[in-house]
Amino acid sequence: MSEETGLSLYEIIGGEVPVKALVDRFYDLMEEEASFDVIRRLHPPDLTQSKEKLFKFFSGWMGGPNLYIQEFGHPMLRARHLPFAIGIPERDAWLACMRQALIDTHVEPTLQQVLLESFSGTADWMRNQSP
Repeated sequence: MSEETGLSLYEIIGGEVPVKALVDRFYDLMEEEASFDVIRRLHPPDLTQSKEKLFKFFSGWMGGPNLYIQEFGHPMLRARHLPFAIGIPERDAWLACMRQALIDTHVEPTLQQVLLESFSGTADWMRNQSP
């Protein structure tokens, strides 16, 4: 929640439609750009379920409806990602892909910065491979 406005990130970004657009663009970029192959290959061939889960997670994480928790329980991000080899290249590709998705979906620059700072910490915490 923004201390200045009292609004959640979900409200600031504009709610369901912009969050869904961000997630869709993120996965579209992953499919389109060879530089994101390092993270694309960690996903199933059909990205439909991945898109749905990330949208539901972001919805609750940003302060909107807790769709992910309602359907799947606690996110347990690190535990759910342990089966995948995540090192610095994967972390950096994920962040670069999300950065581009934020730009492409016209998220306000100050909000982009706030989100990327938070994503950076989480992405680094998800690493399970030594440098």
